[in-house]
Amino acid sequence: MHTLEYINKDISPLDINDKIEKAQKLFEQYSFSHFPIVNKNLFCGLIERQSVDFNDFNGENLIDIKNKFRIFYAEDTMNWFEVLQSFTTHNSNLIPVLNKDKEYVGYYELNDFLNIFRCTPFLHEDGVILVISKNINEYSFSEITQIVESNNATLFGAFISKIKNEEAQIVLKLSIHDINNTLLSFRRYNYRILNEFKKDKYLDELNERSDYLQKYLNI
Repeated sequence: MHTLEYINKDISPLDINDKIEKAQKLFEQYSFSHFPIVNKNLFCGLIERQSVDFNDFNGENLIDIKNKFRIFYAEDTMNWFEVLQSFTTHNSNLIPVLNKDKEYVGYYELNDFLNIFRCTPFLHEDGVILVISKNINEYSFSEITQIVESNNATLFGAFISKIKNEEAQIVLKLSIHDINNTLLSFRRYNYRILNEFKKDKYLDELNERSDYLQKYLNI
């Protein structure tokens, strides 16, 4: 998916020689967390809202607080998922876009990329959410895909939602199908199933055996 069509140019970047008060007024006018700063169209960094909030800079220019600039941006060759990841990494709702010469060409807004994500099969298609986990050195997405497809299902998407104690938690979106055989297959490959399903025959059998054993011990 091309991302260049989502580049915004509605708001001009700040110039490094602008007064800090200009940045403060922009933050009052817009809800962005950051604003880009340029010098003759070359990217200098971004100023964060918190850096200029509630402070009296007495006519100082942005160049006087360049130690507060943050450096992050998207290259104009990035795909939409890389850009979305950048929003998350830098906790920002605006990402400046640069060309190969580090010249400023515009900016991306977070909401535009959330809308792209909402239209992907991962969220848009009807399906089944499966959460699994395995040691970070033992799982592979090629193995996960093979397990899903061997059970006549389609993998709409997958992402790692958490890594803790050397174990990766992976969220899968699968097409609607008989989930029981898929669960059995993942267990055979030593994946743990972290979410519950109403019809999980494996767990039902374990519960039945447990109940039977408990009755036997109570005799």
